[in-house]
Amino acid sequence: MSELGLCSRREADEWIENGWVKVDGQVVSTLGARVPLSARIEINPAATRHQSEQVTILLNKPIGYVSGQAEDGYQPAIVLLGPENRWDGDTSQITFKPGHLRGLAPAGRLDIDSTGLLVFTQDGRVAKRLIGQDSEVEKEYLVRVEGALSEEDMKRLQHGLELDGIRLKPARASWQNEHQLRFVLREGRKRQIRRMCELVGLTVTGLKRVRSGSVPLGSMPIGKWRYLRRDERF
Repeated sequence: MSELGLCSRREADEWIENGWVKVDGQVVSTLGARVPLSARIEINPAATRHQSEQVTILLNKPIGYVSGQAEDGYQPAIVLLGPENRWDGDTSQITFKPGHLRGLAPAGRLDIDSTGLLVFTQDGRVAKRLIGQDSEVEKEYLVRVEGALSEEDMKRLQHGLELDGIRLKPARASWQNEHQLRFVLREGRKRQIRRMCELVGLTVTGLKRVRSGSVPLGSMPIGKWRYLRRDERF
């Protein structure tokens, strides 16, 4: 079901437990049951309604918050997702419900000392698209740096660096101004941009994610959040 793009694996388990899945006309009750490629899979409309009620939230994360679980005395960014911090520029027309915070998980990470677009979602399909093993969704960053960068080292940033013995995917890197670089990546290794810059003699003094896929951060202020609109796709 996950491979067909119907849902995430976690959602598939939930749908099976709820009796919402039929294979060749028979309700499936066993998690992880193997079926042939030729099998006809039917999904109960209740599952589709459940999916349509799931929300995705975009936060402009401030410095000092961690993306996931609390650690070393720092709060998780999810504590900011209350109605008091909702951006008044949110045009989604979605009414906030406390249930929107249940099962909400970050789809990717943003370092504690970085700011910008952090995505939280209840929808496994969104999570898979953003952070799945085969994800090709672009993430765009504006990065303030100190130090000199040669033309050769710029080429290394774009294609030629390794982290932990693994070659990085090609990246797009260019100067925005004399102190700021623009990066576009299709992967998200831990502290990747900071480590890339260190390898070419640059020191990162500020990092902000401004886009994930086709969804920009836009003018949303730091510490504010909004819902992903129904017409938006990553």
